[in-house]
Amino acid sequence: MNKIWILAFAGLAFAALIVQVRSDDVVALTPDTFDNEVGKDKGALVEFYAPWCGHCKKLAPEYEKLGASFKKAKSVLIAKVDCDEHKSICSKYGVSGFPTIKWFPKGSLEPKDYKGGRTAEELAEFVNTEEGIHVKVTAPQSEVVVLSPENFDSVVLDESKDVLVEFYAPWCGHCKNLAPVYENVATAYKFEKDVVIANVDADKHKDLAEKYGVGGFPTLKFFPKTNKAGEDYDGGRDLDDFVAFINERAGTNRDGQGRLTSLAGKVPSMEDLVKEFLAAAEDERKAVLAKFEEESAKLVGAPASFAKVYVKAAKKTIEKGVNYAKNEVDRLDRILEKSVSPTKADEFIVKKNILSSFASQ
Repeated sequence: MNKIWILAFAGLAFAALIVQVRSDDVVALTPDTFDNEVGKDKGALVEFYAPWCGHCKKLAPEYEKLGASFKKAKSVLIAKVDCDEHKSICSKYGVSGFPTIKWFPKGSLEPKDYKGGRTAEELAEFVNTEEGIHVKVTAPQSEVVVLSPENFDSVVLDESKDVLVEFYAPWCGHCKNLAPVYENVATAYKFEKDVVIANVDADKHKDLAEKYGVGGFPTLKFFPKTNKAGEDYDGGRDLDDFVAFINERAGTNRDGQGRLTSLAGKVPSMEDLVKEFLAAAEDERKAVLAKFEEESAKLVGAPASFAKVYVKAAKKTIEKGVNYAKNEVDRLDRILEKSVSPTKADEFIVKKNILSSFASQ
């Protein structure tokens, strides 16, 4: 397995604050934000879901399409609650199965169950009726890169990118079933500049299909930075299967919703020094700090950026005491519960992960 690195966050531009969610247009609610968002001056449609739920995964692209469509509707909130993470909210509203969808009228925390169809159009019809508005469903922008003979080589054979390619045919039933999952894979990795999720109409571009030995649909091939001849992808076809494969082969750390995992930003050699630092007496920690700085100077790329966070954390712990890291982790948790851009969320999660190592004492 490749060493696990993620994209360097150094130099990332500050973005306008938006909600960190499975898609940018569906508001992720927590116990701290639920009552501030729901039951106020907007009607709210809330999906109560669990990350492992198959029906929830099937609903996800439709619900995201709904969120994108109602993004500019000032009188409506499209939201969701992770019931695995926030059991108290789901218990409060009697959620016993997933997904459960409830409508909260303006000014009310007394919801009514939604029992209609699960397409974006059917959900929109219900919301429009409840609010007396006429919002049309629009398809969100796809994150899948569409390939053709004109751009195939420039995208797929780029040795700075890890590229997953689906060869499909428009008439193929299995391809149609895979399409929403594949779109979610692309969405999960849209902030990874070195990972490309792409597809090509192999029925239309038969020469490309023949060149890469495509004999059935869909055929998936992975073109890592180190092998542009391509490798067959023989893994599972669920979102989690694709995510596990890409994380292992591309050295990324994303989950199915595109969030960074707890491994993001961790540098093995620096983690070893954290253990030494925490085990040392207070008057010996400056000597270990020197080792942090020496090791940091050896690293390049993303690990070098992460190493600077380790060095700073060690310095601050010496200056402010053993509670520094824990206090910083708590502060970052509070920030991440608020509305932050995905770019800033990545930066904060990396810092939190590294500081958590220092707070383990």
